[in-house]
Amino acid sequence: MPAPRRRKSRMKTYAAPIIAGEFKGKAVEIPSVATTRSSKAILRESLFNTLQFDLMGKPFVEVFAGSGSVALEAVSRGASRAWCMEKNREVYEILRANVERIAPRRIETIRGDSFEEFPQVYRQVEAAGEKAYFYFDPPFSIREGMEEIYDQTLGLLEQIRPETCEMAIVEHMTTVDLPEKIGALELVKKRRFGKSTLSYYRPTPNDEA
Repeated sequence: MPAPRRRKSRMKTYAAPIIAGEFKGKAVEIPSVATTRSSKAILRESLFNTLQFDLMGKPFVEVFAGSGSVALEAVSRGASRAWCMEKNREVYEILRANVERIAPRRIETIRGDSFEEFPQVYRQVEAAGEKAYFYFDPPFSIREGMEEIYDQTLGLLEQIRPETCEMAIVEHMTTVDLPEKIGALELVKKRRFGKSTLSYYRPTPNDEA
């Protein structure tokens, strides 16, 4: 029996290249819609300039994945494997197509609400026994003033224990100041890019195993 045909998405996309590493230059299809957004190229470049070779051989989790551009960049630069979570059905199909075309053996895609799916992905990270990098880019830009989205995201960060975390990075609106400490994590660096900011968290020294 032939495999079922994937329904072609009517969502408009544009292509952005992977910046560096094994898959440098390969095009990532990115949805051109308000319900999701890929991280701007300048933010991605700054992120990976910060992580550089520390990412080699480490797991990577992209919690609100969209097209998966950040996770794909991570595995291109040497991350051992990655997980991507995306709720929107059409966006998920674009994510899955990107992964299947570029790095199908190294990225697992999960369709569902990131707030609901995170615990089971986190259990897989725990089972792997390696410290991972976590990237959070929640949909802050959809409707400003959605404080519950911030609260829920902080709730996910509070679940991360030191023995499973190398670093957690949050992309958020510059107008919002995230706490200096979230659970076992503390803010170590912040980079602003106009309306968006990257906040970097590491386990506090006293909490590390």
